[in-house]
Amino acid sequence: MSVREIPLAADVSEGVVRVGTTVRRPMRATSPSVHALLRHLEAAGFDRVPRFLGIDDQGRAILTYVEGVTPTHPLPAYAVSDEALIALARLLRRFHDAAASFTPPPGAVWEDGSAPEGPAELVGHCDVTPANVVFRAQPGTGLLPYALIDFDLARPTTRLFDVVTTLRHWAPLADPLDRDPLQRPLDAAARVRLFCDAYGLPARDRLRLVETARMRFGRSYTLMRHRARTLGGGWARMWDGGAGGRIRRAAAWLDANEDAILRRLLSDQPVS
Repeated sequence: MSVREIPLAADVSEGVVRVGTTVRRPMRATSPSVHALLRHLEAAGFDRVPRFLGIDDQGRAILTYVEGVTPTHPLPAYAVSDEALIALARLLRRFHDAAASFTPPPGAVWEDGSAPEGPAELVGHCDVTPANVVFRAQPGTGLLPYALIDFDLARPTTRLFDVVTTLRHWAPLADPLDRDPLQRPLDAAARVRLFCDAYGLPARDRLRLVETARMRFGRSYTLMRHRARTLGGGWARMWDGGAGGRIRRAAAWLDANEDAILRRLLSDQPVS
């Protein structure tokens, strides 16, 4: 008897399904490169990502299904807590440290995304949104980030660029108008500092964080508009849903709050 296929929600990836304890994903031009990264992470002992198991008889990639909960919008309280932010920063740092020793295979193809602000340091996730973070209950705590999933947008980048992309959703670096209800009262500048402390971001990168975020917003706007027009699908749905306006408002919010963010980032006093 065949195992039932359960469609899995995704922002832009079409045709992703769960089959028993596995996930099946349609192959893309970038898939072999992503699978090489996942194999490297497994060999490096980083177990907080799906494992690549092979190709099924329909030509789809087979990955392990990571048990847990992925928060949906509006975000629940556990997803916006300081504890979750700290755990996510440490998870991202562990991933970066494991990925830093990865050498992409010759001719590797990656998603054509926003380029990093300097020479690539590693292959980053580049899409650490709530939908791509699996939470699990940890001993003695509530639900906390446990694993990263959906590496479709992975590509060569810098640690700082991946940190900024993550903070976009989790600090969040966004106009309060566009935040989830439980995020609106949050002190985003304090949360940027909390994340960077937990990650261990060096001073030189803290000095460049706001400018990198500003650059990321500009490139993200142009790229999403292009993908919506040329690729359609999930990209078009997000653009039609107001993604462009949200990016523009986030950039304006960043300009207005730059000084507050830098004061927090560069202060000798820890976040209380």
